[in-house]
Amino acid sequence: MPTLRDTIAEDLRDQITAGRLKPGDRLPSEPKLAAHYKVSTPTVRQALALLQAEGLIEKSHGKGNFVRPLFRRITYTSGARIPLAPELQTTIRTTNLRAHGRLRTLLQVPANTPLTEFHCTTYEGENPRSMARIYIPRDLAPASQLDSISWPNGRTAGWVETRETVTARLPTPEESAALRISPTRTVLTITSVATDATGRVIEAALLALPGDNADAVFISHPAPKEGKTDR
Repeated sequence: MPTLRDTIAEDLRDQITAGRLKPGDRLPSEPKLAAHYKVSTPTVRQALALLQAEGLIEKSHGKGNFVRPLFRRITYTSGARIPLAPELQTTIRTTNLRAHGRLRTLLQVPANTPLTEFHCTTYEGENPRSMARIYIPRDLAPASQLDSISWPNGRTAGWVETRETVTARLPTPEESAALRISPTRTVLTITSVATDATGRVIEAALLALPGDNADAVFISHPAPKEGKTDR
């Protein structure tokens, strides 16, 4: 049986999807909603939290709750590093740094190994849709910023295997700020590690997308059966 929280969330969700509440509209205040639905204010807050987690509304402290713009879903395809679609544009910032902490573990390199970081953000218009941080040992990185402009759509030369780990979690403060989303809104994160024929890690990529309007697609190709011949 639906709870009061679920019933309120469903009613507001229906109003948003039907267009009675439009992107940018401010919802009534929490006390007004509580009076309208004849429930307590905490119950209203729980219902609004559900809609925030779904990405339907966003809360602006001191101003209230607003209906979010409805974005089309975007798709991450295995191995692409960043979502690719005609409506998306990508900005790239390149930084030189040295391996430490998690980067040492992902890239399997000694401390202070020189790395190049490519910080990529995709936008739909002015709205950020994904962010990626891609790390490559300095001796394998493109020679210049100019080379890196087209580089994130491919793979570092020499890779033979990629392992990708997908996780749904709350965003870090950096991800929340970069994607302009609530810290209570789930993100889909993909950690990708590519190795060459010798087993050397040649690239690690950390991708984050808002989880409520993104998909990740993985395609497997069966290996041919050994010993099969045409007669």
